[in-house]
Amino acid sequence: MSYSKLLVENVDGVGIIRLNEPATLNAVTIEMVEELDRALDQLSRSTRALILTGSGRAFCAGANISGGVSIESDDGLPDAGAVLESHINPLMSKLRNLPIPWISAVRGAAAGVGCSFALAADLIVAGEGAYFLQAFCRIGLVPDGGSSFLLTRAIGRPRAMEMMMLGERMPAAKALEWGLVNRVVADDEVETAAMHIARSLANGPTRSLGLIREAAWTAAESGWEQTLASERRLQRAAGRTGDHQEGINAFLEKRPARFTGA
Repeated sequence: MSYSKLLVENVDGVGIIRLNEPATLNAVTIEMVEELDRALDQLSRSTRALILTGSGRAFCAGANISGGVSIESDDGLPDAGAVLESHINPLMSKLRNLPIPWISAVRGAAAGVGCSFALAADLIVAGEGAYFLQAFCRIGLVPDGGSSFLLTRAIGRPRAMEMMMLGERMPAAKALEWGLVNRVVADDEVETAAMHIARSLANGPTRSLGLIREAAWTAAESGWEQTLASERRLQRAAGRTGDHQEGINAFLEKRPARFTGA
């Protein structure tokens, strides 16, 4: 499968997607979103963990507002929400529902919907020079791409409000302090650190990790009773996997488990 806005590869069972429009700091266009959708389908079937990163000096500068995402409504006026309905929201839901774990590896800017892409990951590795930015208020729009959900759940409403209403850059060190990212490393070590984690995940019990993803998202979205019911349902599914039986056998035989994703 060929791509013009992405670089896509499979390395040792780890899928790597690089947004590849460095001249625009990987600003998002409709074509890029459509390619991302296809790449996620491809790699979620053929790999056991995934990394999303950007080419050049930025992760993603947000939507390309100078071209590529504008849709006009029937009344002749711009509809800034139309592309959310047709492209961005389905993509964010696909990221939320991936059957495999995934990591965002962030260098430079993660702004606008690029911030949403980064924060939707299961694990977030940021370079020391990375920053996260919700700049919608600067152009008279509201946060999108699920960012209001992601931010309020990750750092709480007051801090999320600060990011969204002041539109100030959050440097990587502060993002780590606030619990918005998992690791901060030197800029030139971001992909190496992400790959180290991804290889560990790719060697793990893939179906169980996918169910853990579902459990965590359900807990973030639900109340106590629904969370308990979800855990019961998912545990039934996990207990029937080949990797669970391998884990039990390895424990009893006092050896490392050899998970296959079954």
